[in-house]
Parts: sequence; structure tokens; C-alpha cells
Amino acid sequence: MSQAPLQSLLDLLDLEQIEENIFRGQSRSGVVPRVFGGQVAAQALVAAGRTVPEDRLAHSLHAYFLRIGDAGAPIVYTVDRMNDGRSFTTRRVVAVQHGQPIFALSASFQRYEEGLDHQAPMPPAPDPATLPTAEERLPSYGLDPEIVEKFLEARAAVDLRYVDDPPYGRYGQPREPHSQVWFRANGKLDDDPLLHVVLATYVSDMTLLDSILLAHGRGGWAVGDVVGASLDHAMWFHRPFRADEWLLYDQESPSSFGGRGLGQGRIYTQDGQLAISVIQEGVVRVPRGEAR
Repeated sequence: MSQAPLQSLLDLLDLEQIEENIFRGQSRSGVVPRVFGGQVAAQALVAAGRTVPEDRLAHSLHAYFLRIGDAGAPIVYTVDRMNDGRSFTTRRVVAVQHGQPIFALSASFQRYEEGLDHQAPMPPAPDPATLPTAEERLPSYGLDPEIVEKFLEARAAVDLRYVDDPPYGRYGQPREPHSQVWFRANGKLDDDPLLHVVLATYVSDMTLLDSILLAHGRGGWAVGDVVGASLDHAMWFHRPFRADEWLLYDQESPSSFGGRGLGQGRIYTQDGQLAISVIQEGVVRVPRGEAR
């Protein structure tokens, strides 16, 4: 497969430095006509990482999505150097478009050190090589060809394979609010640890809220009648990983209520190491009188 889609994504996530602690990134629309939240989170993490010593690795981020991003305009990222300690470095990043903040992120970086080690075990999952690709699976659902094309274009840089059908695969059939996807970059990445963390951050926003829809038999954000948007996003990076090798994203939704839904996930390497924990809350709205 051509590495052109992956290189296009890497170019998108690469920022131009326009002043000390100020960076500018380009933007593009996702499946829906607005800036994809994972893009803004990943770019903000790039901005933070550019101001941190190389021996300090990202270990957590906490972010709020404040306004819908304009896919036709660049985004300016300003970095506040909150703290530079002996072991930890903290940065705060605000993303601005048209003079208004659209996203705010706090990220923490740590110098490597030894410590206690335990983790939750990796859940059972089929080998990703046995699962159909998006190109093989999506056309079978009878979706509008234009929607299929948008999905494939938005995910061309990432090989993302659902273990079971996505929400739009069995519309109208409530299921357990749990889903699994395997993913990896569609090509080889450099060894820079920040790059792998940034790619995982980008992908983490693609499917996490899907488990909310599964519980209610709803089709999806670009399919059916659900209106959704990310509100906040948190990630903890526990162990080293490569985003160009298979990662299992195990996701579930413990609650939805009041027009909001919560998704939580764990990302494992193929050999069973817990690499990342993720939690996100989002707006989940349906036509008035249809909530259930």
C-alpha cells in the first residue's frame, strides 16, 4: 500500500513555529464537515512536545474541546511552560481560530525512571490479520457511497479493523456497549517516541464514543440521526509502544445521560502490554422524544 496517505497525515500534524512558544497548523475536515477532534489534540501535543527536553516522554494529557473547528482555516497553538521540574515537565496549550480558543490541553512529560510494575490483563481478541480491512468491510453495509468514500479517505493513513460490526453495521439493534478495534499506522514511522504518542492520540478519538451508540442501536455520527461532539479527552501513556505496530483498542461506555455519554478505553500492544488508558465524554443528542 502507498505511504502517501500516512505522509499526508504526518505533514498535517507537523507544525510551523512562528514565534517562541507559538505554532501554526493546517486543518482539514473529517467524516463530518468540521475539524476532527483527534487532529487538534494531536497537533496540540506536538506543540507541547516541541518545547520539552528530548529525554522527557509524554505520560498524560487532559483536554477540553471548546468550539467547533473551522476546517478551512489554520489553527494557532500557544504553549504556556507551566513547570520544568527535575523529573516532570508540564505544558498548557491553547488552540485558537478566528481569535477564539477552540481547544485547551494540559500535558505532562516525565524523565524515564524505574518503578513498580503491574497492569490489567489484555482481554481476548482475534488476530488482526484475520479481520477484514475497512475497504473490505464498509461497502457491505449498504451505506451511501459518498459516506463510504469519506470514511475511507479519513482513515486511509490508519489500518483500523473492527473486531465486530461498528454501530452503523447493525443499525437499530441495541448491543452491549463494548467494542474492540485493532489499529496501526499504514506505513513505517520514525523512532521518535513523541510521534508514536501523537499518532495514537489522533486515532484515540476515532471510535471511543461508538460504544455509546451500540447500547442504543444508533447508527453513528455521519450515519443516522445522532448529533455528537467530543467535550473532553484524557489519556495516560503507561508503557512504550509503536503506532506502526498493531494496537488493540478495547472500549466501553459505562454511562450515557442528559445528552452526554462517557467512553473509556485501554490500548494494548499485540504482545499484551497495557500501553494507554483513555477516557472521553461527548455530547450525544437524538431527536426530541426519542431518547432511550
